[in-house]
Amino acid sequence: MKLLTVGTAVGRRGEKASGFIDVPGGGDPDARIPVTIVTGTRAGPVLALVAGTHGGEPCPILGLQQVRKELDPKQLSGAVILVQIANLPSFQHRTIYRGPWDQKNLNRVFPGRADGSASERIAFAVTSQVIDQCDALVDMHSGDGNEALRPYSYWNKLGVDQDVDRRAREMALAFGLDHIVIDEGRPRDRNATLYCSNTAHVRGKPAVTTEAGEVGVPTADMVELNRKGAFRVMRWLDMLPGPKEKVEHPVWIQPSEVLTSPATGLWYPSVKPDQTVAKGALLGFVTDYFGETLAEVRSPLAGLVTYVVVSPAMAKGEPVAMVGVTRRE
Repeated sequence: MKLLTVGTAVGRRGEKASGFIDVPGGGDPDARIPVTIVTGTRAGPVLALVAGTHGGEPCPILGLQQVRKELDPKQLSGAVILVQIANLPSFQHRTIYRGPWDQKNLNRVFPGRADGSASERIAFAVTSQVIDQCDALVDMHSGDGNEALRPYSYWNKLGVDQDVDRRAREMALAFGLDHIVIDEGRPRDRNATLYCSNTAHVRGKPAVTTEAGEVGVPTADMVELNRKGAFRVMRWLDMLPGPKEKVEHPVWIQPSEVLTSPATGLWYPSVKPDQTVAKGALLGFVTDYFGETLAEVRSPLAGLVTYVVVSPAMAKGEPVAMVGVTRRE
């Protein structure tokens, strides 16, 4: 079994190793990405579990802290790369969506550039050191500091490689979130994949994005959901002993649409996550800074609210809610 080196962490058979991927500065500050490699005693796949792509989403971050403590390399086949906090500048500075130095969304700049701005350099480091060395990936998210959401995941159904799509579907079911968005619209261009999980998927590695937790608060049940989901995927991939589990009756969501704000001002949501709405239903409205209504946002679909922004600060073009059409299997 090939041993892995990720940043300063060197994987050795039957051991855990932690270290940092150092991201050099370049017009803005440098960064470090804390990583752990857990290497099993038997051959098997390399699974990457990525937390903290958005620094204000703590549930998967704390979930992977637990995974690091509990994962026994003597029971493991293959290796697991734990990206403990992908976007450490955002985590340290408590920023929502965007990095503090370049104001870019890390999950919109993959595969990144070695000579780019801070977020692009972090994306390049994750791509070259983690994605290029793994066989499968889970990009673990939760509701950022401004987002209330119900747990769900994304199945990246690109249609480029049916086997990769099939294995990604199985991973989504194995992780255990019973609502799954079918996403067929992510970019196919290897040099402009934008999203962390999509970058792996385009490179022939099945990948899933999960969303469990909300409003930047690490509640015990959502931390546990992330921890449990990680172990479920490992068992599904035959990396750990134990029963394989999958969602038996998933709720598939397609089509879905993210609604954005038509104006800058104060946002007043009118719905909650997991609420069913009719086509044309009021999702919320935006006022100016004096409280005068500027615009309303209405649902273009009859469906389920998967997330909604609950903080009042709002800029034109920012997301306010997501609605999708559901069907049960």
